[in-house]
Amino acid sequence: MQSVLSSTLLLTLLLTIGLVFFLRAASKDRTTVIDIQSPRPPLEILNGLTLWLEARGWKRDGGNAERQTLRFIGEVESSRPLAIFLSMLGGLGAGCLGLVIKQLYPVLEWWPLLLICFGPFAGFVYHRRAKREEFVELRLMSIKEGEGSMLRLRAHRDELIALESELSSSLNLVSNGSLVSSPI
Repeated sequence: MQSVLSSTLLLTLLLTIGLVFFLRAASKDRTTVIDIQSPRPPLEILNGLTLWLEARGWKRDGGNAERQTLRFIGEVESSRPLAIFLSMLGGLGAGCLGLVIKQLYPVLEWWPLLLICFGPFAGFVYHRRAKREEFVELRLMSIKEGEGSMLRLRAHRDELIALESELSSSLNLVSNGSLVSSPI
């Protein structure tokens, strides 16, 4: 019986480690840089990108004329349903860990079940780490006159995927396609 409880304790601890790594991955910075090209003039591309970003809630944060960059800033919110789910999952996992510890060490009586109180901590950690300020940076790369535009974009990976899928046909944007084909 002791070996069964020990292996159950080991599996429960592994689930706890999995939750910790999920919390780290959910709030990880996924800023990416891509280059896009278009046969259209740079001013037309920049205006189209600016209008699209502002419609999505991004605010202009200035730029640098010498480096030919524009910068937009936005606040990223955490997902409330995911925070609630992680709190419940953390509470359930902590309760299971408490039950296993109670079975392994009956001398402790019901005290290990108080681990359930740490469950909402998982949702709180996710909520605090996932809510952050992000930016989109557009940089006009040098290209010969009359050959179109080339831009270097630096932003969150999901924002770049949305930009590529929504604006590629209207602005004739072409990239290497690595964002859409990548599994991560």
